[in-house]
Amino acid sequence: MSSPLDNGSNARFSRLEDVILDETYPEVDLALRRGRHIDRDDIAWYAFLVDAADHLEPLYRRFGCELIHRTDGYFYLLPTSDALGRRHLSSSEMLVGQTLTLLYLEPSTVEQGGTVTREQVLGHLAGVLGADSLMRAMSPKRRRYDERVAQEAVRNKVAESLRRLATLGFVEIDQDERVRLRPSLMRFAEPVRGTKAPEAALARLVAEGEFVLAEEDAEEGEPEDAQAADAVGVGPDEATDDETPEEAS
Repeated sequence: MSSPLDNGSNARFSRLEDVILDETYPEVDLALRRGRHIDRDDIAWYAFLVDAADHLEPLYRRFGCELIHRTDGYFYLLPTSDALGRRHLSSSEMLVGQTLTLLYLEPSTVEQGGTVTREQVLGHLAGVLGADSLMRAMSPKRRRYDERVAQEAVRNKVAESLRRLATLGFVEIDQDERVRLRPSLMRFAEPVRGTKAPEAALARLVAEGEFVLAEEDAEEGEPEDAQAADAVGVGPDEATDDETPEEAS
């Protein structure tokens, strides 16, 4: 005899009401709506979503969202309409996210317990893009460059990007400022999933400045502006400018 889990149903929740009344639901729902990615490292939240997904999927669909569950072990909400708004990543956040994914896929990172330093992130960015291209990618509107100022701007942009990615569940930053990479980073690898050499393909995207998150409802061609990051979650969008007015001088 097959178990209740074999046909996709789950004995923990028999009705949507049971899901909503569970004490975990409010915090998980708010996290998802804020663009948070919930992965296996969020043990209680992830288990709740695994058990509740069959009931929550039609609920979120009514609000113009899809509850996505990837085999890499993470959930997120993908907006399919503007009913709840869309949150976007800036190009610098996308660039850092893709670079972190490259580091996540490296065996040496596994040997380090899945953590990297900020210097490793900066070094990998410079290695893939080249120092000059990296400075221009982080400050695309700047017309003149002072190398010392530009290098400091890159460090600031990377630090800001890491903080934003942490709020979205892609990484954790510990007290020693080391960055722990999480399974949900694999969302940045979606554009190259299924290719023969995904790491090389992703590195090529980074080097060419293709800052794109694949979306379920993007069926035809590339986005009109390949430099614009796709929606990372639902909710009112936040400022995504990659530089302040002072930096553009």
